[in-house]
Amino acid sequence: MRIATRKSAIFVASLICGAAAFFSAVAAPPRPQSTQITPQEVVLVLDPVQCKVHYSVDSTLHTVHGTFNLKSGTLHFDPDSGKAAGEIVVYATSGDSGNSSRDEKMHKEVLETPKYPDAIFRPTQVEGRVARTGVSDVKLHGIMLLHGQEHEIVAPVRAQLAADRWTGTASFTVPFIQWGMKDPSNWLLKVKPVVRVELEMAGFAKSSK
Repeated sequence: MRIATRKSAIFVASLICGAAAFFSAVAAPPRPQSTQITPQEVVLVLDPVQCKVHYSVDSTLHTVHGTFNLKSGTLHFDPDSGKAAGEIVVYATSGDSGNSSRDEKMHKEVLETPKYPDAIFRPTQVEGRVARTGVSDVKLHGIMLLHGQEHEIVAPVRAQLAADRWTGTASFTVPFIQWGMKDPSNWLLKVKPVVRVELEMAGFAKSSK
């Protein structure tokens, strides 16, 4: 009799515990879903018609100014991490300083453009925050492929985004002799070993899907 009573008590207790667990699960509110949204990757496409590469280099006689033409360009980056990728390609063969004999020497002896016809920049990281609209000042890290060699550079960039359009400027220096190119100086003319480069950029912006 005592054994039967004890079994009944255990059964009732188990039933009560099971019911409590069931109703507790039913009454518990669902866990809230995460509302954090990862920003979409931003893509900036350069329009070669609206872009120009300007350069200048000092010498003992004067400062030489010239331009190069953009071939193509796309930059995409994650607004949160700043991780970037893409490629900006410049026609090295388009270098023009307004002096045919000087340009011939630049192409044949310094840049060797018949052998290295393009200069390529591959971005790796955006340092700073890019606003979806308005002006942003950031630093763009990347790898420059010039004259057959790769070099790390950091370029200050000012960009302005408005809807699906954007404009920007960037600047950096190229220590061309240190990078393995020939010194064009002679006994009369001494050329400084650093070229200043400025980019005028424009194109359209979009978010990747």
